[in-house]
Parts: sequence; C-alpha cells; structure tokens
Amino acid sequence: MKPIFQADADVDARIVEGVLRREPSIDFQSYHEAFEDGTADSEILQHAASENRILVSHDVTTMPGHFARFVEHEGASPGVLLIKQTVPISIAIEELIMIWTASDHDEWRDRITWLPL
Repeated sequence: MKPIFQADADVDARIVEGVLRREPSIDFQSYHEAFEDGTADSEILQHAASENRILVSHDVTTMPGHFARFVEHEGASPGVLLIKQTVPISIAIEELIMIWTASDHDEWRDRITWLPL
C-alpha cells in the first residue's frame, strides 16, 4: 500500500499543495480538512492513527515527546515525518513524493523520521 499522509497544523500549506500539484493521486489530507484550529497534538496523533495516515509535521520540538507517549499508551502509530521549517519547501515536496513513490506505508509504522532523509 502506498503511504497516505496527514498534515499537522504547523505544516506549510504550500507543501501539501505542491505535493498534490506534482502528484494528484497522493492521499494527503490537509490539517483544515480534518481538524479545527487548536486541536491538541495527542488528538491529531489519534486521528492520524485511526485513519492509518502518516503524520507530517514541522513540530520538531514537542512532537517527538508526544509521539513517544502515544506509542507507549496506544501501542501503534502509522508513523511521523518531521520536517524542520528551515528545509526548503521544494525539498520537502521532493522527499514526500519520493517516500510515496519508493516505499510501502507499513515501512513507517511506529517510526519517527526526520526529513530530508
């Protein structure tokens, strides 16, 4: 199965738009398609897990801790991809498309991974 993605609140919308413009068949749900502003990270992780979506986030400071607690208490996560906000948007887009093209969804299960790879 191809990876499917869920954007966190802090993900630059240009990343989601750029991925979908380059490869419209990628299943990449924007934050605003799924949540209201102010949704807690724990709820975002739960939602991503319930929909089997890999979470894409710029929250490199607190998301690793939230992810560790989530996996400890919930037992499983489709995974988290962290992108520093200093990474150029074009590189973030390329990395996500590469992940979608060259990997299987389950390869990311219970992993937190920093992009670029």
